[in-house]
Amino acid sequence: MRVVIVTESFPPDVNGVAHCALQTARHLAERGHAPVVVAPATAAGHGPDALAPCPVVRVPSLPLPGYPQVRVALPSRRVAAAITEHRADIVHLASPFVLGVRGMTAAARLGVPAVAVYQTDLAGYARTYMGAGEATAWRRIRSVHAAADRTLAPSSAALRDLEAHGVPRVRLWPRGVDTDRFRPDRRSEALRRQLAPNGELIVGYVGRLAPEKQVELLAGVCGLEGVRVVVVGDGPSRPALTEALPGAVFLGRRTGDDLARIFASLDVFVHTGPFETFCQTVQEAMASGVPVVAPAAGGPLDLVAHGRTGLLVPPRDGGAVRDAVWSLAADPALRAAYGTAARATVEGRTWAAVGDQLIGHYADVLSARTAVAA
Repeated sequence: MRVVIVTESFPPDVNGVAHCALQTARHLAERGHAPVVVAPATAAGHGPDALAPCPVVRVPSLPLPGYPQVRVALPSRRVAAAITEHRADIVHLASPFVLGVRGMTAAARLGVPAVAVYQTDLAGYARTYMGAGEATAWRRIRSVHAAADRTLAPSSAALRDLEAHGVPRVRLWPRGVDTDRFRPDRRSEALRRQLAPNGELIVGYVGRLAPEKQVELLAGVCGLEGVRVVVVGDGPSRPALTEALPGAVFLGRRTGDDLARIFASLDVFVHTGPFETFCQTVQEAMASGVPVVAPAAGGPLDLVAHGRTGLLVPPRDGGAVRDAVWSLAADPALRAAYGTAARATVEGRTWAAVGDQLIGHYADVLSARTAVAA
């Protein structure tokens, strides 16, 4: 199949949409298909696209006001041109919002089927950043995804939300995890001594530092005796969080094997954001053999088996986060059991496995188009 992946973000960006788009392109190429990626240009004007598994078409972009790490594509004819020149069989829209809408419009005009991957809780972001606008966000989501031949939801909670708001033709497609990179034997005692020189229990968060992630809920954990909080990531909330989380170690953005060592060297992983449609960092922690504390909302509901691989707590409840961490801190055997079960749970969730599922969705859509045409 000849596939054009239109994505709102792509490496060198570090986020879930970019990572999933890269893994999708990589898997398609490995399976003998022909992908092309269309993505916003980076701040430097281009990314290290020589490392990409396929050609990358960059569209002019501007930084999002107040959040310069996120770039928004400008109007461009390059999207339609890429679909035409590649002679696409199918268009894959990764978290369509701005660039993806143009991809959808171009695909419809050219008669090319489109699969839209829902990945960002825009309604939750509207509540966080504007205090309102949730209904408007859902209208936008519905209008974009209703035009697709199929929408792929990353979790059961996301699928239910989409269907409840009138989005048709929704199917489940989860995310994979690199179980070779993220694994328990990456644990580094030298790194642990560096992060917690007095032998403290190491509790980590990995992700964007932005208001919707609610990382400030770790404040109570910072107050626990014998616990060291480690924060990995960057974003507009970092200055405020350095004040809100006294004693926490901020490591900035980390990737690759460096990130894998950090994950495996944690004693407990905590995710605080209540708006996750999936939550890839939870899977990476689980693959690293680390017990997880996460909100009982969104993607983590599919990932964390409460009382077996970690603990689910009420969303937006800093006291519940603190108490869950303290219960795990007091019981090393329980942490070990949760971590072992977590690793076993995700061992079959490789990018190759979910990539083959995606190819199956493409085939279904193409077959349905062929049947209608006949």
